[in-house]
Amino acid sequence: MKLGIIIPALNEEKKISTTISKIPKKIKSIDEILILVIDDGSTDKTGSMARSSGADVIQHNKNKGVGVAFQTGLEWALEKRVDILVNIDADGQFNPDDIPFLIEPILNNETDVVVANRFNNGMPADMPKGKYFGNKMMSYLISKLSGMELKDVSSGFRAFNKEAMYKLNLIGNFTYTQESILDLATKGLRIINQPVQVTYFKSRKSRVASNLLSYAIKTSLIIFRSFRDYSPLKFFGFVGLVLFILGLLFDLFTLQHYLRSGGFTPYVSVVLTGIYLNTVGFGIIILGVIADMFDRVRRNQENILYLLKKERYEK
Repeated sequence: MKLGIIIPALNEEKKISTTISKIPKKIKSIDEILILVIDDGSTDKTGSMARSSGADVIQHNKNKGVGVAFQTGLEWALEKRVDILVNIDADGQFNPDDIPFLIEPILNNETDVVVANRFNNGMPADMPKGKYFGNKMMSYLISKLSGMELKDVSSGFRAFNKEAMYKLNLIGNFTYTQESILDLATKGLRIINQPVQVTYFKSRKSRVASNLLSYAIKTSLIIFRSFRDYSPLKFFGFVGLVLFILGLLFDLFTLQHYLRSGGFTPYVSVVLTGIYLNTVGFGIIILGVIADMFDRVRRNQENILYLLKKERYEK
């Protein structure tokens, strides 16, 4: 049983060696532990410090984002034929000693993906309130979209079994956290939260969520695109149905006026608005049906990709 640990890092020369040194040298049921640091365009000594601490290093020639860094780590894990992949942040917020606890449900075949839950005991000490409530709202939204009850969907500490690694296909550059849950949930994989301790440093600003508004916009776009791609009939059908029903209300209003007065004056513009909303709404519903047909093609392509990965990496 081979465990791969990936650590995306950007300008973490002060923390990276400590994080690597705290990773357990032996874990029950694990025969080999491999460590990779993805140096995402650092301008300091992150890469050299990681190498001197015993980790493999892949360096990006420029900062490409956590999403790309994770995908680089995922490709490395597949090439190394690891059985379980763990992603952990480089900044020391998560304790590497929790890795055995995090992967235990996967070793016991209880789940395919484990996401560390930072909020099991409420808001962690020194976590900004805005960030805490933003995470709670995001967890509620992803839970509703995925059909799973998850308390923390943005944690950078998580574990994947081999099946999840084969099936995971991501498009987001900015982050991978929410998109990976939606992607794997639509493919029927099991995802659970595992409570862990987290340490927040008052003087440190998050590299991903340093600007909450920007973070919310970027992650919302990723979620928007994921929901559009994975559930097109629901997405377009809902929008189209809302517009069609709104247009129908305009139609009913003008119809009752026509029956009473024998004409549409002075509500001609209301009539035209109703017809316009009906047309647009119906068109979007048809678009959803067509998109659903293409979604079947996408699912078939992903199944082929899954089988190709499995054949290649299980030889």
